[in-house]
Amino acid sequence: MPNPRGTPENLEPGKRKGDEPLTEQVNLRVTKTMKEELSTKDDPPEFCRQAIQEKLDKDRKK
Repeated sequence: MPNPRGTPENLEPGKRKGDEPLTEQVNLRVTKTMKEELSTKDDPPEFCRQAIQEKLDKDRKK
């Protein structure tokens, strides 16, 4: 019978492509249309992180 808790690899946090660890959370409200479009992306959380980072970089240059 398989282990119901999964393999030890499943218990480790996911690996991020960037340098800093993902330790903080941000909650935000979006429209239903935005949520539906966002859910069509391959990796919605990474898409949101990149969009936020692009805007932060743009604002920093001003």
